[in-house]
Amino acid sequence: MIFDPLYIIMILPALLLSIYAQFKVKSTYSRFSKVSTYRGITGAQAAREILRSAGVHGVDIELTRGFLSDHYDPRSRVLRLSESVYAGDSIASVGVAAHEAGHAIQHAHGYAPLKLRSALVPVSSLGSNLAWPLLIIGFIFMAQSLILAGIIFFSLAVLFQIVTLPVEFNASSRALQALPASGILSDSEVAGARKVLTAAALTYVAAATAAVLQLVYFLLRAGVLGNDD
Repeated sequence: MIFDPLYIIMILPALLLSIYAQFKVKSTYSRFSKVSTYRGITGAQAAREILRSAGVHGVDIELTRGFLSDHYDPRSRVLRLSESVYAGDSIASVGVAAHEAGHAIQHAHGYAPLKLRSALVPVSSLGSNLAWPLLIIGFIFMAQSLILAGIIFFSLAVLFQIVTLPVEFNASSRALQALPASGILSDSEVAGARKVLTAAALTYVAAATAAVLQLVYFLLRAGVLGNDD
């Protein structure tokens, strides 16, 4: 499929967007990781304060390895922050930590898209693992049943990517409201945190765009949409 001109044409915009998104998030994070907050508060402290202000209790905050490996685990109710975010007192560190705290607040409040995304994790993983072998074998041997089965499984992974968008956008929105409301950042500092979170959100948009375009390609080549020639 990678040698199919149609595939290259369809996936190229998403590929370029993904490259730009990765560049944007790294450059923006790097820029604002050098700008300390006026209060000198660390990412871990910011997350604790936001959770406390929101009335969310019982969430542990742990240190984890990796660059921007920050995430909230709803199963164990643990907010894991990378080293630079956990101990860093920069605008970037506080912004990322606040975003992850936003996920913990979503969980505590029963935010529907987060519940749906959590439910989709196992089926999305299954879909990702089975889709490509079925599609490749199906297209090689022109086995329509295998192709359609692959498309169905791939659709589960695409659905996960789409549901992820409102979850991430909402977590950032909660963070950007909580940071000035709790006095963690000033209005001018929040503007920097917004740039960091906006750049990070672009990576999710790029991933969802790539997934949707690939699904459309498979549907076209399978003859489900339009003509397969």
